[in-house]
Amino acid sequence: MRHVQQYIIEKPLEFKTKLLYWGQQFDEAIWLDSNLYEQQYSSYDAVLAIDAFTAIKTDYHNSFEQLKEYQKLTSDWIFGYLSYDLKNDTEDLVSENRDELHFPDLYFFQPKKIFLLKENTLEMHYLRMVDDEIKEDFDTISTLSIEKEAKANQTKEPCGKVKISLRITKDVYKEKVNQMLAHINRGDIYEANFCQEFFAKDSCIDPLQTYHHLNDISKPPFATFFKMDQHYLLSASPERYLRKEEGKIISQPIKGTAKRSMNVKEDEKLVTELRNDPKERSENIMIVDLVRNDLSRTATKGSVVVEELCKVYSFDQVHQMISTVVSEIDPEISPVDVIRTTFPMGSMTGAPKISAMQIIENLEESKRGLYSGAIGYFTPKGDFDFNVVIRSILYNEERKYISYTVGGAITAKSDPDKEYEECLLKAKAMREVLEGM
Repeated sequence: MRHVQQYIIEKPLEFKTKLLYWGQQFDEAIWLDSNLYEQQYSSYDAVLAIDAFTAIKTDYHNSFEQLKEYQKLTSDWIFGYLSYDLKNDTEDLVSENRDELHFPDLYFFQPKKIFLLKENTLEMHYLRMVDDEIKEDFDTISTLSIEKEAKANQTKEPCGKVKISLRITKDVYKEKVNQMLAHINRGDIYEANFCQEFFAKDSCIDPLQTYHHLNDISKPPFATFFKMDQHYLLSASPERYLRKEEGKIISQPIKGTAKRSMNVKEDEKLVTELRNDPKERSENIMIVDLVRNDLSRTATKGSVVVEELCKVYSFDQVHQMISTVVSEIDPEISPVDVIRTTFPMGSMTGAPKISAMQIIENLEESKRGLYSGAIGYFTPKGDFDFNVVIRSILYNEERKYISYTVGGAITAKSDPDKEYEECLLKAKAMREVLEGM
């Protein structure tokens, strides 16, 4: 079905930049970049998928069944996203909050051209209809002038300064956190992820330059540049949602955040404090229990195992507490069913999951959409890898609307002021990038 051509790349980092610039000419493009972050579960350093041959675009109604059929029918690489609002397909829930971004609830496409980069080896996977273009494309990318491409971008009509607005004020945020704490004290939930939106209307950005700036600040393992016509996602996500390697399923929820320090001793102290913080640990462990329960719905008996509990990982902007939960599944189980039974991810909902999602819907002001959903791919063998869409800028070019959302886990031990500070810490990179343009 695909012609595969392999090349050895002399300067992989430089080639990566050229590849992403070259991919901008297509209406559909997904760029996934690990930023060479060392992790146990990883297939590629970078992936580019472009130019849809077939696609599926739908709202949440019967969405997972449609995706299941599409994935089975293509039996090929497919790339795309699942928005948070697919919760309405898995449970009897609604999404009635304000939506200014207007992304479809689900979108996947079968690319004509795929580039897989691992260390200095590039694989080009082209559908047969375009495989005569492999050498020409490789030569074009290799000789691309990044300076010329950057200048060409700058000749477009310049965007003015982006002014970020708050969907809710700090006082309203604290009031809503107190309402959530009342739910927790009543026993309705143990924990919920409460989010707030920051936005700019009648504004424009250069999506690629914005992505470069965001990625340079954070260098996360699940960075994404996504383009679908005039819809863009620019993501500096540090979190994996779910990965499938043959019969093994891997989930790596993040709960627990601390700032970084330029002072080495101070930074080490911050790591120790995060590792031993009872509130952060309890948040993480609650979500690990939820993930274990979700994975058990498709796991073979006794195969759900916590490989790492509350391990602290350091990123350029923050320290994060991450756990790794794995399971084994029966070969007969559809990969889409593994996603359906775990979606949305526990780290972005809370526990118990359905009650948390109902309370979130009532208290939040904006529809989450792609934020706290997932973006990634399926392979022809039915393996997959998806991130969690956080630390991300969403942009509707046609509507001139820019948005980023941040949130945190609210538990019985939460202090509304500290939760607000954590939101601002998570929002720092996005705000810097947008207001500094």
